[in-house]
Amino acid sequence: MVTALCATISASPSVGRCKYTGQSVRAVPIRVLTVGKKRSRGVQLLIDEYIDKLNNYCNVEDVQLRSNPRNTRDARAQVDDEDIAVVNLLKSDDWVVMLDENGKEISSEQMAELVADAGNTGASRLSFCIGGPYGHGQQLRQRANVSIKLSSMVLNHQIAVLVLMEQLYRSWTILKGQKYHH
Repeated sequence: MVTALCATISASPSVGRCKYTGQSVRAVPIRVLTVGKKRSRGVQLLIDEYIDKLNNYCNVEDVQLRSNPRNTRDARAQVDDEDIAVVNLLKSDDWVVMLDENGKEISSEQMAELVADAGNTGASRLSFCIGGPYGHGQQLRQRANVSIKLSSMVLNHQIAVLVLMEQLYRSWTILKGQKYHH
């Protein structure tokens, strides 16, 4: 299971082609777990629009977890609490993608291949995890099947989840050979 997806991400960036374009792909449900403050109404409207579009391809669940649940001033304790909350929402057969500023940089085509490969792994769900303001804890880092970054720039959490939703939608249009991508 790990080998196929890691090979996809480790390979050199695709030159505008996805190996699955136009093929039948098993659509696993997607869950996006985000730790952070309440989103602005405008950002949430855009995210909801992408979820509506994505639901034509697969089930998508957007789960928001409050950052710093104990209101501690200790950043390490905050990360640990958030880490436990995220890991407790994961099932043993989830394929877990950790979004992290130090993760592997991938192209849109490679993201499409990651989504398609997840359907071939036997995973029951593809879970994308966006950490709180201080990042991810050790439990999630150990549990994650792969770590990717959305940009070389650090993104605000609201922007990161919006970019992720857009890239997931783009991935499905790539897989289906639809015109949105180009």
